[in-house]
Parts: sequence; C-alpha cells; structure tokens
Amino acid sequence: MKLRKAHSLAALLALTVMVTGCGGSGNAEKAKQVTMNEQQATDRAEEIIRQAVDTMSPRPTLERFGPATIGPCIARDDSRSDDRLQATLFYKLTGVPGTEARNLVLQARDAWLKQGHKYNSSNEEDMSGPFPWVSMRTEPDDFWMEAITGVLDRAKGEGLATLKVVSPCFLPPGKSKASGAAPASPAAFETPAAADPATRRALGHSSRIYDALQVGSAPTQPGEGLSTVRDEAGTSVHHTWSTVPLPEDERAAAVGRAQEYFRSAGWRVRPMPTPAGAPAFVAGHPEERTVAQVAASATGAVRVAVTTPAAGPAPAEA
Repeated sequence: MKLRKAHSLAALLALTVMVTGCGGSGNAEKAKQVTMNEQQATDRAEEIIRQAVDTMSPRPTLERFGPATIGPCIARDDSRSDDRLQATLFYKLTGVPGTEARNLVLQARDAWLKQGHKYNSSNEEDMSGPFPWVSMRTEPDDFWMEAITGVLDRAKGEGLATLKVVSPCFLPPGKSKASGAAPASPAAFETPAAADPATRRALGHSSRIYDALQVGSAPTQPGEGLSTVRDEAGTSVHHTWSTVPLPEDERAAAVGRAQEYFRSAGWRVRPMPTPAGAPAFVAGHPEERTVAQVAASATGAVRVAVTTPAAGPAPAEA
C-alpha cells in the first residue's frame, strides 16, 4: 500500500453516528430469533465493554462514537429487509498515550478470553504487529465484539484503540415475530423504503463484497448509505459504505481479496488510479451493468460503492 504512513486523529473522528456490522445474527446459516429487549441488549453490550476495560493499565477513558445505540437488524443471511433491532456500542479509548493503543487492544483480548469468549476470525498474525485487531464472540448469547488499533503515526507506533460490541438481532416491543423473510445484508446501513429489485441487487452485491473484504464495517459517514441517482443515463440505486480503520498492510490485503472475488465471479476488473497511489479498482458486471468501486482511503478505511440500474434484472432468490 502506498498511502501515507499515518493519518490524523481528526480523520479517524470523521466516523459518525450509525454503527453497523454483523452481530450475533451474523453467521451465514440461519437467522436466530432472540428473546431480548432493548435494555437487556444494551446492558449486556456495556457489560462486555466493561469486561475489557476495567482491568486495563493504563486506565483509558471511554468515549462513544455517535449517540445511537439501537438500530435496524444488520445480518448476513441475504439482502432482504427485516424489522428486528440490534444494539451496537462503539467506543474510543482515550486519555492514554498513542503508544499504548496496541497494549490496550491485547488487554481487551486477554480479558475477553478470561471470560470464556471465543475468537471469531482473528489469528496470531492479526495480533502480532504494532497495530493488532481482534474479533470475538460470546457464547451462548452470541454477541460479537472487536478491539481495533487504528494507525495514527506508524513511525512512532502510535494508534487509537477502539472497542465495538454488536448484539444479536431481537424483536422490537409488541412484535411476536419478524416481518420479511430474512434480515438485512451486513452492508445495509439504511433500511430501504421499498425492497425493489435494484435495491436488493445493490445490497446483495455489498453483502458479498463485505464477505470478501473480511474486515468489520464502520460507523456510517455523511453521504453514505442508500440513495437513488437520476441522470441522463436513467435511474440507478447507489450504495456506499466503509470498513473500520485498518493498518496499512491490512487495507491493501482487504482490497486484494475483494479484487480476487470479482475476478473469480466473472466481473470485468481494472485498476483505478488515485492521487496517493492507494490500491483501488472498479469492477463491472458483464450482464447487469452494475458497477462496484473499492478503494483504500487516507482515513485508514476501505470505501465501497455499488451502483446498479433500476431497470436491471431482478436478483436471484435465496
């Protein structure tokens, strides 16, 4: 990766309000119907955060990203919508030197392991460098959590540690069962007004890109989510989202995995030049006229955009 070797704290703090990702209902097998209410979900998520932080040394200050805790169910089963909810907490660990970020992430991992929580997708390589990342889950209640080191100054080994916890999806008050055949895709940062074929197609492609990247999603930034684009070429559905901030080598690896996915799926792929020389590409579907762009960002995130024509073919049913 040819990005600058550091990005500012201000760039990291540009991440805003809505937090999404695959939580406990994020396995690709079957949606779970969880008996839980909003307060119970939030309390349990806070408990998991405290398990990580209470024994840390030096002791950091918790600073939350965004005011919203309860949001729409974000799961990985397919791209159709669901009216269930889930709780998401996302905290920065502040008040400590940037050189302590690595240590705090590893302390969070150790505290969660001591509680009996399980690894999700992290391995020793994720945690052996100066900017480790760990993804875990609880059993049997199936909350998912991440401890992440965002790079602030690579040369000085300074980072920003963040903790994220996502609950399983649960029914809102007064609901006995979820409407809709399945939960929303992991990249569905906004629940679409209507599950039209173009919207479902865009979200379905976003979901598969999410799987290929193999990294967590970030709080939604201004301008991200679903939108309808009208121009001289017609009407299209546009979906944009970003990953969490990643170390330089992990950003490059994630973009490479996405590029390999598109090539193996038969899309036309070409590199996309960027001013800083960051890895980026554009992919075109040979039949749908859908276009996807995946690019590393100076904030440390990988940004994804999917645009599909409103008049394109309906997505295949799951």
